[in-house]
Amino acid sequence: MLSKYPLSDVEKAFLAESGVDKISTLIPYLTVDNFPKLGLLTACRFLEWAAANPKGVISLPTGKTPEFFIKWTQYLLENWDSKKGKEVREKYGLGATPKPVLKDLTFVQIDEFYPISSKQHNSFYDYVNKFYIQGFGLSKENAILINSDEIPLANGLHFSEVFPDLRVDLSLRFRDPINEQEAIQQKSIYMIDQWCGEYEQRIRDKGGIGFFLGGIGPDGHIAFNTRGSHIFSVTRLTDTNFETQAVAAGDLGGIEVSANRLVITIGLDTIVYNPDAVGIIIAAGEAKAGIVKESLETPLNNVYPATVLQKLKNGRFYLTKGAAVKLTDSVDAYYQKGEWTFEKTERAVLELCKRLHKYGHRIKIEDLKADKYTKLIPGLNEDTVNQVMKAAEAKLAKGLEQESNEVLLHTGPHHDDISLGILPHITNQLNEPSNEAHFSVLTSGFTAVTNSFVIDTLQTTKKLLDEDKIQMVNFEDFFEVGYSLKTDKDVYHFLTNVASENPDARKRGLCHRVVRALVIVYGVKSKAQLRETINDVISVLKNSYDGEKNPAKIQKLKGMIREFEEELVWAHFGVQVKNVHHLRLGFYTGDIFTEQPDKNRDVEPIVDMFRKIKPTKISLTLDPEGSGPDTHYKVLQATAEAVKQWGKEHDTSNLRIIGYRNVWFKFEPHEANVIVPVSLGDMSVMEDSFANCYLSQVNASFPSYSHNGKFSTVAKRIWVNQLNDIQLLLGKNYFYLHERAKVRASHGLIFFRDMSVDEFLATARELEKSIEGML
Repeated sequence: MLSKYPLSDVEKAFLAESGVDKISTLIPYLTVDNFPKLGLLTACRFLEWAAANPKGVISLPTGKTPEFFIKWTQYLLENWDSKKGKEVREKYGLGATPKPVLKDLTFVQIDEFYPISSKQHNSFYDYVNKFYIQGFGLSKENAILINSDEIPLANGLHFSEVFPDLRVDLSLRFRDPINEQEAIQQKSIYMIDQWCGEYEQRIRDKGGIGFFLGGIGPDGHIAFNTRGSHIFSVTRLTDTNFETQAVAAGDLGGIEVSANRLVITIGLDTIVYNPDAVGIIIAAGEAKAGIVKESLETPLNNVYPATVLQKLKNGRFYLTKGAAVKLTDSVDAYYQKGEWTFEKTERAVLELCKRLHKYGHRIKIEDLKADKYTKLIPGLNEDTVNQVMKAAEAKLAKGLEQESNEVLLHTGPHHDDISLGILPHITNQLNEPSNEAHFSVLTSGFTAVTNSFVIDTLQTTKKLLDEDKIQMVNFEDFFEVGYSLKTDKDVYHFLTNVASENPDARKRGLCHRVVRALVIVYGVKSKAQLRETINDVISVLKNSYDGEKNPAKIQKLKGMIREFEEELVWAHFGVQVKNVHHLRLGFYTGDIFTEQPDKNRDVEPIVDMFRKIKPTKISLTLDPEGSGPDTHYKVLQATAEAVKQWGKEHDTSNLRIIGYRNVWFKFEPHEANVIVPVSLGDMSVMEDSFANCYLSQVNASFPSYSHNGKFSTVAKRIWVNQLNDIQLLLGKNYFYLHERAKVRASHGLIFFRDMSVDEFLATARELEKSIEGML
């Protein structure tokens, strides 16, 4: 099966380790266990190719995707002949490879936003220079780069003069300009098009790209070749689609910016122009599994841009197991290899219900025997489907159990993660007075607050100070001690004005908290200094470009706004501020690549929190593959280590770990062992609390690629879809005729996994092992 593909020594080594023995896709692929390991695979293959092609042409990706590719490449180059370096090389097919010299490679920049200043740290031009030209020791003279500042425009003008609002109207390619400014813009667009053609020619004059490495977007885009791009497309100035804009929002400071910014990108034909090119797409996580399947199993098609790699004999996909999970090969291997578990039976039966569009009680033994997966179920009989239905009922029964006398610690990587993941389950717990509940967000979350939100809030604060409507600043001891008192009163007053539907008074409540934060962050000692500080912060933000890393104090101020929002959500249920813990772990810095969690800096604060609270149940986001936002798996690492450390001084044999997922990553029914019914009332509470409390998020500046709006709507849709799955198995009448009102009222379901400490640590351990000794 595999012999028809010309695998390199590195690829053979990783293929052997993966255990995959059948590849039936139209483009070959390799799988690894997790995101860091994906970086190791790509680094080894790149160095193998570079050693054989010291004067070759390379094109490498930007953004967060190549984090571990960059780190492993640098690590191996620096440790080529060290004991650890040799071990890695021997293991992964580089044992006989001479150390590559990268300085004579020609680097081709894949894409860039347009227009964007090359001096901005969120430009891809800056990224390429920092991480590849400097980081890998490449020659800048050899490089073929996209520098918006240097692309010639009409009359020798700069883009800031031609496009003063940074918007480029491509309709000018085809219509007459209506004024002089548009005439200059039209001429400039034609000049940019000419420049793109010359860029393409420069690449082709070099023989085309020899080694291409890229990620894949949620719509299937590679480079900025979005869904529907022509298979023979070349370098061009183009617009993007919503999914791509949502992904780019993090780079550019919000969807408000990315939705109005064009891109210059190499084309699909640029990537495959050299027939001998190594073309690799990397993808991590189950969120990418659907588009990976379509890209690998669909014949050449412009709806799936990555199918263009079918043109290359060295075209490859490198995937984490999660990203490969929907491939026919993976599904076949799941069922056909290893011990048959009841989980496999559950998955096979539910998938059969979906394929046949039949309710569980209507599935006949003939259906089971005719399906290629359910026919493999050991001891298949008339009762098989019934057993799966009973298992689902048991999970629902577990989700209906009333917990009591528990000390609950709900944790999340970012603010709103807990609410979006399991809020209806938490409200059940909070309704029982013998339970004690604590909430902890482990990072500051400042990157989710836009500059414009802070500017608007500070301007309102100034206005309220002028009108003497923030009276606490008049108290004699306010700037010494008063600022730190009555934080629960802030929260209560804010929610009172939510209830009375008074948006102005609610905004005033936020401004009260912002004043307290300013005093804490900037050490403000008087009303005059407070006003001065507000003006200074507004000035800094107004002079920052969108997406620029803020100074540390503004990061802290933004984080404290997020922390207030989190306190508001849990105050809906009477949880006091003292029970909402803000850990602000130090690895979260706002840099493109945040650091790995540090045992002293990042783990000890979590252990200390465990010591104080002594939880009997801990909830956390479970993303063991490291495929969601990078904060998720870094928080998971830190939490797993903290649980391990705490277990050395405290008996954790009865501690339960609740692994939940939310809008980034979701459980399949067979993966979860608890199912919680969600009523329309539960959904309304979640939607209302999100809209009323997460003020910085309501405009959805950093939306999910799946929905142009609030994350709460995405969460609700997931819950509804999960109900649809279980209804297909159990039947709708199971729900609306159920003896329990809670089940009769359910119009959505939450899935999560309830684990012992040992089960949790086993899940988290693989990720930890994958980067051990590297960093």
